[in-house]
Amino acid sequence: MNTHHHILSVKHCSIIFGTLLIFTLLTVAAAHMDFGYFNFPLAMLIATIKASLVVFYFMGLKFDSTENRVIFFSSFIFLAIFIVLISSDVLFRKADVYVPHNEIFNAKKFSSEEVPHD
Repeated sequence: MNTHHHILSVKHCSIIFGTLLIFTLLTVAAAHMDFGYFNFPLAMLIATIKASLVVFYFMGLKFDSTENRVIFFSSFIFLAIFIVLISSDVLFRKADVYVPHNEIFNAKKFSSEEVPHD
């Protein structure tokens, strides 16, 4: 078992921190522009890069064992499976499954005094 801890230098941490700040400014700038269809993919790309920097450097996954990397990245496989299963349920439902919003918002609400007691 490897118990060696990798300690980043102040210079290295400062470079990563500066990169994260630049990507944060890029996120804010991208939020003020309209890229049409590419708004969401661009935001996800920037967020993924920022999260990768944090995971690899500040959480130390870059310098960790291969076993921990496999465990970490396999969680994304399970996340993808869950997203596909949820999407298959939501996207292929019949039209009569949905409850109209009028029925939800116009439903009579009972207070504690109005509820019949047996």
